[in-house]
Amino acid sequence: MKTKNFFLLFLVCVSALSQELPPIVKYASTIYGAGNQNWMISQDQNHYIFFANNEGLLEFNGSNWELYPSPNETIVRSVKVIGNKIFTGCYMEFGFWTRQANGKLKYTSLSKTLKNKILDDEQFWNILNYDQWVIFQSLNRIYIYDTKTGGFKIIAPQNNITKSFRTKNAIYFQTINEGLFEIESGKGLLVSNNPILQTNKIVNVFAIDEGLLIQTQLNGFYKLIGTVLTKFSTEVDSELASSSVYSSQLLLDGSFALGTVSNGIFILNNNGKIKYHINQNKGLSNNTALSLYEDADKNLWVGLDNGINCINLQSPIQNFVDDTGILGTVYTSKLYNGNLYVGTNQGLFYKNYLTNDEFKFINGTKGQVWSLFEHDGTLFCGHDSGTYVIENTVAKNIFSASGTWKFETVPNQKGLLFQGNYYGISVLEKTNNQWIFRNKIAGFDYSSKYFEITNTLNVYVSHEYKGVYRLELDGKLSKTKPFVTYVTPEKGKNASLTKFNNIIYYANKEGIFELNEKTKQFNKDKLLSSVFEKDEYTSGKLIVDNSNKIWLFSKNYIHYFSLSKLNNQLKQNVIPIPASLTNSMLGYENITQISNSNYLIGTTDGYYVLNLNDLSFKNHNVSISAITTNKLNENFENRSILEEGSFNYDENNITINYTVPEFNKYINAEFQYLLEGFQEDWSEWSAKSTVNFKNLAPGEYTFKVRSKFANSTLKNIAIYTFTVKKPWYLTNIALLAYFIFLIVMARFIHKRNNNYYQNQKEKLIEENNLLLEIKELENKQELMRIRNEQLSQDVDTKNRELAVSTMSLNSKNELLAFIKEDLKKTSDDGNRSIKSVISTINKNINEGDSWSVFKEAFDNADKDFLKKIKIAHPSLTSNDLRLCAYLRLNLSSKEVAPLLNISVRSVEIKRYRLRKKMELSHEQGLVEYILSV
Repeated sequence: MKTKNFFLLFLVCVSALSQELPPIVKYASTIYGAGNQNWMISQDQNHYIFFANNEGLLEFNGSNWELYPSPNETIVRSVKVIGNKIFTGCYMEFGFWTRQANGKLKYTSLSKTLKNKILDDEQFWNILNYDQWVIFQSLNRIYIYDTKTGGFKIIAPQNNITKSFRTKNAIYFQTINEGLFEIESGKGLLVSNNPILQTNKIVNVFAIDEGLLIQTQLNGFYKLIGTVLTKFSTEVDSELASSSVYSSQLLLDGSFALGTVSNGIFILNNNGKIKYHINQNKGLSNNTALSLYEDADKNLWVGLDNGINCINLQSPIQNFVDDTGILGTVYTSKLYNGNLYVGTNQGLFYKNYLTNDEFKFINGTKGQVWSLFEHDGTLFCGHDSGTYVIENTVAKNIFSASGTWKFETVPNQKGLLFQGNYYGISVLEKTNNQWIFRNKIAGFDYSSKYFEITNTLNVYVSHEYKGVYRLELDGKLSKTKPFVTYVTPEKGKNASLTKFNNIIYYANKEGIFELNEKTKQFNKDKLLSSVFEKDEYTSGKLIVDNSNKIWLFSKNYIHYFSLSKLNNQLKQNVIPIPASLTNSMLGYENITQISNSNYLIGTTDGYYVLNLNDLSFKNHNVSISAITTNKLNENFENRSILEEGSFNYDENNITINYTVPEFNKYINAEFQYLLEGFQEDWSEWSAKSTVNFKNLAPGEYTFKVRSKFANSTLKNIAIYTFTVKKPWYLTNIALLAYFIFLIVMARFIHKRNNNYYQNQKEKLIEENNLLLEIKELENKQELMRIRNEQLSQDVDTKNRELAVSTMSLNSKNELLAFIKEDLKKTSDDGNRSIKSVISTINKNINEGDSWSVFKEAFDNADKDFLKKIKIAHPSLTSNDLRLCAYLRLNLSSKEVAPLLNISVRSVEIKRYRLRKKMELSHEQGLVEYILSV
C-alpha cells in the first residue's frame, strides 16, 4: 500500500511538471535594487519598462535598472506612460516624469496644484488615459486631468471605488455595493447594478462585440449585453475561485492572462480554454501576481509580491523545467511511435508528445540512461545497467554485463548492431525477430563512449582520458588486431567523436579534426575549429541529427552546420544561446530532432524545445542610454545624450552605456563599438552593454555602437560625437600667446646674445690686449732679469777681478817685502843705492793705501754692503768689516790669510769671533749670512 501511495505521489509530482512552457526571465529584488512588490507596469516608446515599486519608480532598459525614489518617499502604486511622460501615483501625490537631456528622469507634481483638495491618507492605485485626459484613481475619488488646459475635474462617488478600467471607447469604475459605472461628461453614470456586480469585486472589464466581458475576483467571467449579465464559463473557474484573481491583461492575440493571489498565472484563449498555468512550481518566482503587462514584443511582464518575471510568450523556445528533481538531468531523448521518451539520470520517462500528459516512469530503468537509438523498428536504451529494448513502454533487458553508452549499425549487415560499453565494444544480433547479445570484441577493453565504424570495418574510439584508438576487426567481428593509439590529436576533457557526411570528426579543446581515410590520420578542419576560437570551448560534444546537420556547443553559442544546397560546402549557422542559460551538462549536451523544425535540448533540470523556423525576432534598435564622465578620483557626472558632448580636458574618463530593449531569456543581444579618433577597427562582439574610455587625449571623437540579436545585425547604428577640450594652456589663444611670447623671447635672446657676444668680443680684445701687455711686461721682466743676471755676473766678475786685484796687490806687496828684506841684508855694506830702493819699496807696499783702493773698488761693486753690515752689527771693527768684505767675495780662509797678512789659523779664529759678534746660530753659516745681506 505504501508503495502504491508513493508511486501515485510520484506521478502527481511529475504531472505538475509535464507542460512545456514559455521561458521565464526572473529578476529578484537583489538584481533590480528596489522593493519586493511591484504594483503596476508600463512601457514607453523606447521600449523601456517602468514599474510602480515599493521604493519608487523603477526603470529597466534591457541592460540596466534604475530606481527613482518617489517624491515623498512613499510606495508608488501606479504608473502609466502617456506620450513622452511617465505618470505615477503614490500616497497623497501624483504627477509625471520627463526625460532630461542626460537620459535621467525628472519629476513634476500635479497634485500640488490641487492644494488642499486631496483627501487625507488618499493613495492613487490606478492611472488611465483617454484622448487628452489622464485619470488618477484612488479608493475614494477619481481625478480627471486635462493635459491641454491643465485643469482638473473630480468625481467623488458615495461609496469607495474598488478599481477603474478602460476599454477602447470608455472608462469604467466599480464602487462597493453599487455596481459598475461609466464616466460620461465628467460624471459617473451607472451601467449595471446587478447584484453579482454589487457583491463581487471586478478585476477587469473587456470590450467584446456583444458588449462587455467582466472578470471578477472569485467567480470568473460574466458577459454584460445591454442590461443582461450572463456567466462565461472557462476550464479553470473552480481554480480561479480558490486562487483569487488580483490582476488581468487582454493579450494582443485575444488571450486572457489572469494573475492570482495564491496560484500564479492562468493564460486562457478567447474561448476560455487554458493555454498555460504557470505558478511557482513551474518556474514563476512567486505565486502572487500583483500586476500584468504585455509589452511591444508580446512578452508578459509579471509584477510579483516578491520580484519581477518576464514570460517570453512568443519565444521559439519552450521550457520544461523540473524544479523537484524527479525527472533529473536529461541525457537523451527520442520521439518514437508518438511518444516522447526522455532518458535522465533518474531513469527513462515517456509521455504522449502532442498532449500535456504527465511523464510516466518506465519500470526497471532506474539509474542513468545514456542513449536512445531506433533501428529496424526497435527502440534501444543504453543504460548504466546495460542494454534495454523498449516494447510498448516496457523495458526488456537484453545485456547486463556492462553499462552501455551508445549504438551503431554495422555496415552492410542489417541484423547486427555495435554497442559501446564501459569495457569495450560488443555485438547485438537479431535472431527470430528478437535482439540478443552475440559477442564482445576481443582484444579491446577500454570504455567506448564515442566510436564510429568505417566501411572497411575500422573502428575509431574516443576515450576522454586516453585519446583516440583505431581498431581493425576481423571478418567475423569477434576480435581486433593490436589496436593503434593516436599521438595526435591529443586526448582532451569532454572530447568526442562522430561521423558526419561519411567523414569521421574528432573534437577537443584544440579544435575539430577530420579523418583522412587514405592516410588514416586526423587533420584540423579550419571551418569547424573556428567554433572554439576566442576561448569558446566548453565541450567537444558533436551531434548529427536526422536532417544531416552537425551540432556543436560553445561557451556563448549553439552552432550547427549543414551542407549547402548548391555545393558540397558546409554552411554555418549560429544561435546565440550561451551555455550559462541553457543549463546543459557539460560533456553530455544532447539535442534531438523531434519534428522538421523542432529540436529538444536536454538540461540539468529538464529540457527545452527550440523551433528553428521561428528563430527570428522583431527588429530592435540599439540606443545610447547614458553617458557619464568623471575627473580622477571624483564622482561620475551624467551628460546629455541628445547633443554633442564637450568635456574639459580633466574630464576625460568617459563611460558610455547602450542597450537594446529586448527581454528574451535565451537570446542575448551582442554589441560592437568603434570610437573614431581612438581606434581604427570595431571591437569584438560582446554582451557587455557598457564601455569605459580612460584618459582620452584632447580631440574630437565619434562613438558608434551596433548590435546583433538572434544572429541578425540590427539595422541602426547609435552615434554619439563628443570633444575633449584642450587644457587652457593648449588652447589656440594660449598657443598664439606662446607664439608671440616665443617671438619676443627669441628677439630678446637674440639681442641679448648679440650684446653678450659683442661684450665677449670686446672683453676678449681687452683680454688679448691685456695679455699682450702682460706678455710685454713679462718680456721686459725677462729682459730685466737677464740684465740683472748680466749685472750680477758683471758684479761677480768685478768681485772676482777685485779679489784677483787684491790678490795681485797682496802678491806684489809680498814680493816687494821679500825684495826689501833681501836688500836690507845687503844694505849693511853702506850702499846708498840700495837704501834708496828700500825706501821706494816701502812706499809701494803701504797697506793703508791698498785697503783704501780695495774698499773703494768693493763699494763700487757692491754698494752699501759695508754700511748695511755695520748698521746690522755696530760692534764690528774695521778688520771685521775687511774680513766680511773678503768673505762677501766668497774667498776661502787660505785666500784671505795673505790679504790680512796672517796665518790661516788666525783667519779661522777671526771667523769664529765674527760669528760671535753677529750672534749667529750654530746651524746658520757665516758666509751664507754675509751673502744674504
